[in-house]
Amino acid sequence: MKGYDTIKIENLQVFANHGVFPEETALGQKFVLSLKLYTDTRRAGKTDDLKASIDYGDVCSRATKFMQEHTYKLIEAAAEKLAEMLLWEYELLSGVTVELKKPWAPIGLPVDFAAVEITRFWHRAYMAIGSNMGDKKAYLDGAVKAFKDSPLCKNLKCSTYMATEPYGVTDQDEFLNACFTVDTLMSPEELLDFAHEAENAAGRVRTMRWGPRTLDVDIIFYDDEVISEEHLTVPHIDMQNRDFVLKPLAEIAPGKVHPVLGKTVQQLAAEL
Repeated sequence: MKGYDTIKIENLQVFANHGVFPEETALGQKFVLSLKLYTDTRRAGKTDDLKASIDYGDVCSRATKFMQEHTYKLIEAAAEKLAEMLLWEYELLSGVTVELKKPWAPIGLPVDFAAVEITRFWHRAYMAIGSNMGDKKAYLDGAVKAFKDSPLCKNLKCSTYMATEPYGVTDQDEFLNACFTVDTLMSPEELLDFAHEAENAAGRVRTMRWGPRTLDVDIIFYDDEVISEEHLTVPHIDMQNRDFVLKPLAEIAPGKVHPVLGKTVQQLAAEL
């Protein structure tokens, strides 16, 4: 993977109980696991210090234990959950490729193995939240807690809460706004769904554009990706015109560069 060094573990054999058929989960079978660990090995290479790298012996032990202590019908699920576990357990791990082979797959035809290969990375998301109904602070607190508590998120950093004038429709109560950054294993689409779940939990009802709301959760940036789909636009299409986004975002990520406009958040805030 471009931009990362890799540590490779090839063909680790594990006897475990995964499969669709009862005999597979009851009797078990052999699985062959290969991993690519995406990290930065430069400090380890310079210092020769194990603490500066990922202990691949420990990775093998943890992966074997995980495969043996859990049971999944699909090797897709086993690979997905294994990748999540590894990315959570090893702080120096930025991403992982998991290849899981099933040599004894009950196919009934001559085949060496069935396999699945996935690659998963931590991604940095930049989110904006706002409320102008009811207990505004409680709604913002609830949104932050939802992301903090998610097993697919870590390292959340939130700005201070800022009172701002309403945008678009001005004849309504002032807003309380904030931004936060978070590392996530969710895809942009999954992140959008999760944001909507947080809004729904706060009783959000969409009656009019720019109207009052208990909670608004928007994706501002997702890494440096540019996404233009029917229900998802990243970077947020109007963020450069919103001081209630730029001010709190500049507090926690002033040097973040807009991948389309080519300017930092701090520059955009100053221009606005």
